[in-house]
Amino acid sequence: MPYPTPENAMSMSAFFRALRTSYQAEIDDLSFDSEGRNVLRQRLLEKRGQITFLKQMMELSPEMVAVIFHGGFHFEEPAVMEQVLTLESDEFPDWSSLGDAVQLTPWAQELADALLPEPQGDWFMVVASALEYLYHRPSPHQLEAAAHGDESESEHGATRRRDHGDDFDKDDERHHDQDHDEASAQWLEDQGFDRKE
Repeated sequence: MPYPTPENAMSMSAFFRALRTSYQAEIDDLSFDSEGRNVLRQRLLEKRGQITFLKQMMELSPEMVAVIFHGGFHFEEPAVMEQVLTLESDEFPDWSSLGDAVQLTPWAQELADALLPEPQGDWFMVVASALEYLYHRPSPHQLEAAAHGDESESEHGATRRRDHGDDFDKDDERHHDQDHDEASAQWLEDQGFDRKE
C-alpha cells in the first residue's frame, strides 16, 4: 500500500494521523490466521454480523468499527477526501454532503443504513470513509498520472521510483497542488467553511 508522502502527511489532522496506524493494524490483524492463510474476507463477514455490538464502539474506537466497510467505498472525488483528512473530529461536514465524492457498494449501504440513525452515525460514516480512503490513498504522482490519462504509468513503477527517491518535475507537482488546493477550498466553502487563503 502506498503511504502518503511526508509533505502530504503534514496537512493531515492529528485525529487522522492517530487513527491511520490503528486502522491499518486492525486490517492486518484480521487478514491472516495462525497458519498464515488469508482469512480477511471471512473475518470481515463475521464482524459485519456483529453490527449491533459494534454500534456501541463507534465513538470511542471508530477504527475498530470502520473496518467493516473495508472494500465498500468508491472514491469519485479524491480532492474532497484529501480535504476531509485535514479536519479535526469536531469539524466534519455532514455525511450527506459527501454524496458526490463517496459511493457505497450495496452491502456497505445496508451497513450505513443501520448505523446512520445512531447519535454518532453521521460523524462515524465520515470517519470510516476517510480511513478507508487513507488506506488506499494513491501517491500525488499517481493522481497526476490519472488526471492526465497516462496509461503507461503503472502503479508499481510509481511506487518503485518513489521508494528510490527519484525527482519528479517540480513545476508539474506545483501545478497539480494548486488545482487540488482550489478544488478543496471550493468544496470547503460550499460546506460553509471560510476559505483559507
